Amino acid sequence: MRPIEKWIWLPKSDFPDRQETRYSEHVKTRRIDNYTVAAFRRKYCFDKPIREVSLRFSGDTAFALYCNQKHIATGPALPGGDFLELYTDEPLPQHYATEVTLTAEEFSSLESGTLEFYAQVRMMPARCFDFSQGHGGFFLTAHVWFADGTKKVVHTDKSWSAQHLSAYTLPGCYDNSAEEAKSVPAEEIVNIWHCQTAPIPPCVETILTPQEGSEIVVPAGQKVETVLNFDRIYAAYLMVSAKTKARLEVTTFCREIKENGTVMKCTFVRDGNYRGLELHSAGNLRVEAENFGDEDAVLSLNLIAAHYPVEYCAVTTTSDEELNQVLDVCTHTLKYCRQSMHLDSPRHCELLACTGDYYVESMMTAFTFGDMRLAAFDLRRTAELLRYRDGRMFHTTYSLIWVQMLWDVYCLTGEKQLLSDCEDALDFLLDRFSTYLGDNGIIETPPDYMFIDWLVPDGINMHHPPKALGQTCMNMFYYGALKTALKIYAVLGEDAMADLRKAQMDALHDAVEHELYDAQRQMFFEGLNTPTEEKRIGHWMPQNVEKRYYRKHANILAAYFGFFEQEKCAALLKRILDDDTLGEVQPYFMHFMLDAVYRNGLREKYTRKIVELWKEPVRECSKGLAEGFYKPDKNYGFDHSHAWGGTPAYAIPKALSGIEILEPGYKKIRLNPSLMGLETADVQIPTPYGMITLSMREGEENVISVPEEIVLETE
Repeated sequence: MRPIEKWIWLPKSDFPDRQETRYSEHVKTRRIDNYTVAAFRRKYCFDKPIREVSLRFSGDTAFALYCNQKHIATGPALPGGDFLELYTDEPLPQHYATEVTLTAEEFSSLESGTLEFYAQVRMMPARCFDFSQGHGGFFLTAHVWFADGTKKVVHTDKSWSAQHLSAYTLPGCYDNSAEEAKSVPAEEIVNIWHCQTAPIPPCVETILTPQEGSEIVVPAGQKVETVLNFDRIYAAYLMVSAKTKARLEVTTFCREIKENGTVMKCTFVRDGNYRGLELHSAGNLRVEAENFGDEDAVLSLNLIAAHYPVEYCAVTTTSDEELNQVLDVCTHTLKYCRQSMHLDSPRHCELLACTGDYYVESMMTAFTFGDMRLAAFDLRRTAELLRYRDGRMFHTTYSLIWVQMLWDVYCLTGEKQLLSDCEDALDFLLDRFSTYLGDNGIIETPPDYMFIDWLVPDGINMHHPPKALGQTCMNMFYYGALKTALKIYAVLGEDAMADLRKAQMDALHDAVEHELYDAQRQMFFEGLNTPTEEKRIGHWMPQNVEKRYYRKHANILAAYFGFFEQEKCAALLKRILDDDTLGEVQPYFMHFMLDAVYRNGLREKYTRKIVELWKEPVRECSKGLAEGFYKPDKNYGFDHSHAWGGTPAYAIPKALSGIEILEPGYKKIRLNPSLMGLETADVQIPTPYGMITLSMREGEENVISVPEEIVLETE
């Protein structure tokens, strides 16, 4: 049965210019001059205590919901989206609602029999990850159970009040000198959203006070400039409160370190409170305030930190304190990249299409927070994108990484339904890539070779490289996707599809080895130096170069995907890891390097040596994880909230424990612990059944604890 969705908005008769909006931040064909924030209120007074309330709600484009003056959720759960959608004049095919249950045990105000709802709703995409169906709106349905066993359903309708919050003038601008609009009855509007219910809880929020305190006194007729610091870098919303009797102008730079950051401008002519609905990444606030009055004014600034709920956090500690700090910074950064979808960084707020980032973050989650629901939701949302675009995604390599992520999350959760739900998208994806093959049997005609790594060798950007720097990696990702698909089809009992993909994989393997492997140097080069057809040249597909490149990336992937037997893969890895002439590798691609090292029996020799690279960036900034090791150009400023580089939080506990999942969902595992030259290590690994723990001391027998539901094999 379809859930009740009665949507409301500001009445068109009173606000004819505040109804429709653009579909995304980049679309300019629809209205972009009517940024609107509205408030909706309704108080229900019942004559008996409430035992429990089940809520379902959503809004367009963003909202914060309160019940009985307590924050319930900020939403909606993000639809995801791909960069291909950003410039199209059409909405995404899905919008999400959230379900929350309130009980009298944890929400004592319910015993009064009162439900007082307040929702602040922003209409208009303001960040890269925002998507709209093109109209402002909000709905809430509440199933109310009373203490006496009776129940009642209430929902948004014209009995709710609606108010245009005119002080919210533009994204990043608040001005309460504007005349305050009166409340009017809300208008019931046509449901164009038809929401799916998000299978995740809403993010939790915590108000953070700066280390110097939140209060700033601005003397009469003077300017004040100051910096308010926080202990770490947080994904957060901004709160600004003012007590003033005259014009007070406040500019706040939400900064991770010392960059300009994102800017919020507030103007107060009377007491007021600003609560933002745009996410920032902030480790400090640089504040400029000017008081135009003849009496002192008082400002108060806070952050509302937001992240996906955390029930527990597994911690790995070792005798190497700097390594421990690296793991801590990686985990902290991951925590705040986990919103209602994984983010590349709360500073960038990019789309769901950055699958490479989210694959790394999902694997990190498996060894820290353990809750894989967000990863599974990301996989299903990405499957929607693949269906919608017939297997095409903006980042071509990232679409192939989705297959590896799908399999690995299945292994961690044991949720076979996840594979079933995504099988058709898998077919679309692999069928599309088969059309990119040239007469030589390898991928020759993709739309681009994006994304490889955040490097610029010889002035060439490996974000979207030419064939000579991207082709072999693209073919390796395709080979890996086909190889992983065989396992997926086997679980689903799709023998004929497995046979089809096996034949494709074998043919690709032979062609890649023939075309892209240098037998004399015993390594792969990064791609052919043959020209790219002029009709394929574009911004994301540059013309090819004549140079043949020998670098680490393609060879890392060959070992990672087991292109050769293990002995040959291990020899290939040793060859490239010990050769400094083969160029640099950024933290993101180090995920594949570290996993290749693990898979090919080289963890004792190389794991800690590789992870040493993280120590210097963490020494420089321990408040958040730097985006990279090597700047793509001298003027580029790394963010410090980018979890794609946090793979040590995954690789170190995995390497120390030697864990291998033998049956999906941790039903059966193998452990092969190694201190890797450390004196001590204590490892925690979260599972659906509880925590696996290992206590390791040099020269002593390991102490291992495994939940009784898990069958353990040891070596």
